Amino acid sequence: MEGTRAAVLHLTSDHAAMLFDHAQQTYPDECCGLLIGVTTPDGQRSLLEVIPTRNAWDMDAAEQMANAQPSLVVDRQQDKRSRRYWIDPHDLLQAQRYARTLTHRDGTPNLIGIYHSHPDHPARPSECDRLCAWPDYSYIIVSVHHGVPQDLLCWKLDPHHQFQAEPIVIQPKGGDRS
Repeated sequence: MEGTRAAVLHLTSDHAAMLFDHAQQTYPDECCGLLIGVTTPDGQRSLLEVIPTRNAWDMDAAEQMANAQPSLVVDRQQDKRSRRYWIDPHDLLQAQRYARTLTHRDGTPNLIGIYHSHPDHPARPSECDRLCAWPDYSYIIVSVHHGVPQDLLCWKLDPHHQFQAEPIVIQPKGGDRS
């Protein structure tokens, strides 16, 4: 559509550094966390805060996930924190409540996405990531190879529940998007 900009996720270099640091600290396990920001009427997103969470993946989480998504096969040998993540629902609720206490000139802050890492794998969503993803959220994935963060990509579900790349603009701290 003419005059419409493609949706972009704007974050600062400090946000990117936090994501890389969290991914490096938790390697060889997956890190995970929440993204608080604002979405403008034209679909642009600005990340305000990165909230690291504990990877709460365990077999109880695996069973909950499998019950919620029957097409997901749970493998007790393969499904461990180095291959899966789970954000405790209590952490999710706390972040949503916290976001409501914030104000921003571009709109009402809210939970706009989730991030996690892929240890020794590309920053591309897995089938498990796709099956468990929620519409309208941005999903940042950090690839970490041999303990060193390599890449940071963002994904968003399309109307057919398939991931499409969401462009990211990383600005210096305090940088104003235009």
